Amino acid sequence: MALPEILVDARGHRCPVPTLRLRRALEAAEAGQQVRLLADDPMARIDVPHFAGSVGAVILSQEEVDGCLVFVVAKPA
Repeated sequence: MALPEILVDARGHRCPVPTLRLRRALEAAEAGQQVRLLADDPMARIDVPHFAGSVGAVILSQEEVDGCLVFVVAKPA
């Protein structure tokens, strides 16, 4: 059975808050669990992929919906 996705809503917050919230969620997640991050800070386009790469997390998808950046990140197994 798949682990439930963790939702992190960081809309309305500026750098570095979205990345810090993603870090906390990934630390609490089980190996392979997915975290969906919502952010409206344009810097998240740069910060989130950089952070994910630095901790070995995998960005499964990245899209923009109505001005909101949506990242789905998997914790490394």
